[in-house]
Amino acid sequence: MLWNRAAARLAERLDASPPWPAERPVPLLPVAQLFLRDIPLLRPPGQADLLQVLWCPYEHEPDCKPSTALFWRSAAEVGDVLAEPPEPYEADCPGYVPEPCMLAPEAITDYPNSLDLSPELQRALEDRDRWEAAGTGLDSSYAPYPRGFYSLHLGNAPGWKVGGWPPWGRTDPYPRCCAECEVRMIPLLTIASQEWNGGEGRSWAPQEEQVALAGSPGPGQYPSQPTRVEVGSTDNMQIYVCPTSPEHPHTDLIQ
Repeated sequence: MLWNRAAARLAERLDASPPWPAERPVPLLPVAQLFLRDIPLLRPPGQADLLQVLWCPYEHEPDCKPSTALFWRSAAEVGDVLAEPPEPYEADCPGYVPEPCMLAPEAITDYPNSLDLSPELQRALEDRDRWEAAGTGLDSSYAPYPRGFYSLHLGNAPGWKVGGWPPWGRTDPYPRCCAECEVRMIPLLTIASQEWNGGEGRSWAPQEEQVALAGSPGPGQYPSQPTRVEVGSTDNMQIYVCPTSPEHPHTDLIQ
């Protein structure tokens, strides 16, 4: 389990005595702050141009995951900003205490997970002759299972992302419907434990990181986990919102 600076301070407080007051509330922790100017894909309500995503660093029933909260705001109306956000006096695990880092948003084409494709397209992915005819560079290691090439290198971009396709795996695809109007909800944000997987999954690493990965990362450096967030067992949490009204209750899912 990775251990970041905030988590280390948390551990020091847990070991200290006397203990903190039992009635002391646990603050929600900032997970992401997204501006409309950087990510036009956002669909904020009214004049809002800023989305703040927070969560509680506890695993809540019935799904044993952090409870999330969304706040749509107008950046112009944000007043004094705390230099140091409140930190929890306890948390279920260090992976729920994010390490602050800057975002560099990049627009990409996100192809669906193979499980989201029709049966006809899934069968096409398993046809090696089609891959070779397309000149995709499919090598012999994928001969028994060419669909794996699509899943690893093309479909369902890994890492933190706004919008995009769900990272199915723990369950088969199923729709998430709005509790208010029953409209099918859409993905808003994927909170990922890793930006990319090791081995061949490094093909998703940004070009700047590819250079660093050619050598050995220095002590304490984790290029694929800059936030030090770890959801579940290196899973992803995806937040869904209603496309009809962003003000309707959101939902989330771990995959």
